[in-house]
Amino acid sequence: MCDLPEGVAVRPYEPTDTDVFWELKRGFELGIGEGTGGDGKLDTYEAKLTDDYRERYLSWVERCTTEDPGCVVVAEAEKGEDGTESSLAGYAFALPEEMTFIWDAAVLNEIFVAPEFRGTGVADALMQAVLDHARSQDLPLDRMVLDVDEANDRARAFYDRYGFDHWGELVARDL
Repeated sequence: MCDLPEGVAVRPYEPTDTDVFWELKRGFELGIGEGTGGDGKLDTYEAKLTDDYRERYLSWVERCTTEDPGCVVVAEAEKGEDGTESSLAGYAFALPEEMTFIWDAAVLNEIFVAPEFRGTGVADALMQAVLDHARSQDLPLDRMVLDVDEANDRARAFYDRYGFDHWGELVARDL
């Protein structure tokens, strides 16, 4: 396992994490549009973060984690000596085994670390946890895939460190 900052531990997602988890999810979504596609991309991601989307997304996370415990992991920063409450430093979300046939492989759906915990080893620990979980899945291909914006140099460098190779190209269009 990776070295983590003191007081930080990686564990499976729990339903009591929803409020703090949602704030991290918002950071993930807003980070996608920030600096990687102009104002239009950021506006698109901001617009989807409605109360209805929050409810639907958290319900989906609950269904996924009920079906495949461990597919969502969080890095929890323990309660500080100064009395601050424990909080989540980040999360990683591998799609449940049932959904691996989307790509015939494990799918890293999301990984996000709060800005104040970047560069501390939290992302490495989360990545190790989802890789370990993916290895426990019954996969058609022993591979993990993910979508990363080519303009996101920080994320691309992180995935390069873990041996991810370019494997096709994801394209999209509006419905």
